[in-house]
Amino acid sequence: MTIGHAICRHMRTALARLTILVVAVVLSNSFAGRVSAQSVSSPIKDALEIQSGFVNVVNGVYQLQVRVRYPMNDEDLRALQQGVSLFYDVDLEVTRERRFWTAANVVNLSLRRELSYHSVSERYLVKDPQGVVEARSFASFEEALADLGKVDGWPILVSAQVSEDGEYFVNVRAVVRRGRLTDALRALMFWSDDWQRRSEWYSWSLPR
Repeated sequence: MTIGHAICRHMRTALARLTILVVAVVLSNSFAGRVSAQSVSSPIKDALEIQSGFVNVVNGVYQLQVRVRYPMNDEDLRALQQGVSLFYDVDLEVTRERRFWTAANVVNLSLRRELSYHSVSERYLVKDPQGVVEARSFASFEEALADLGKVDGWPILVSAQVSEDGEYFVNVRAVVRRGRLTDALRALMFWSDDWQRRSEWYSWSLPR
């Protein structure tokens, strides 16, 4: 074999190896991109979150509509079946932006619902602790959570409260709290009385 043939063979081998390397890198990046896109677009399975929110104005009254995703949780289910009540709160803030100042609070409200389990009837009960709304009964924990995730027509303010100049914002979050535990349950489940989970704030501009 001549020197020229040896050099050509070496160059062909090097070129083939380079081609294989480039293809491997391209495929690797493509796969990583697909994994990344899937991870970004897929919701977190056990996340507590506000899915949507908007406000209707009816005869000068601002009414809030919210959808909350309350994830199924085995510990919560076990607590209910052991006689512990769970509280599902929706916290609301309406603020007004001010130039050269911090935002002014217009209203701060909390909508509180209580979920309990009736062991005799084996039903899940959703009620307003203030007794404003009649208690509702459900056959499953999942059905009760679906009901708790819907807030419709909650009056939060009137038009006179947003009459000043400036941009107003609605801020909403969901909170889940457990009621007070018995000493036996606290020792068994290692829960504290003030345990709670919160969603991120969900915010949007208030229409006027």
